[in-house]
Amino acid sequence: MEEEEQLLKADGFDKAILGVGRRCSQPDLIVYDYDKCCEILVKRDKMTYEEAVEFMEYNVVGAWVGESTPIFVNTNKEEISELYDLSEVNLDGKTAH
Repeated sequence: MEEEEQLLKADGFDKAILGVGRRCSQPDLIVYDYDKCCEILVKRDKMTYEEAVEFMEYNVVGAWVGESTPIFVNTNKEEISELYDLSEVNLDGKTAH
């Protein structure tokens, strides 16, 4: 990453930053914990969890602001399993044999 290049941040979610994501020949991206972002909205803005999810989906995750748009990672294993067929993927971080 060039020195003058800036990472694009999602306003108000600094405490939910997991780190920086890197991709081949693409700009680095800030990576956020989706659930922590929702928790911030619940505490800070007095939203219900359902309102926070709706806000995140429409206003944050759904906002494309170019190649440097941050990534929001869902770490909820139960929710992930409900949404996607990951039978071939081990979500516990252990090597499958």
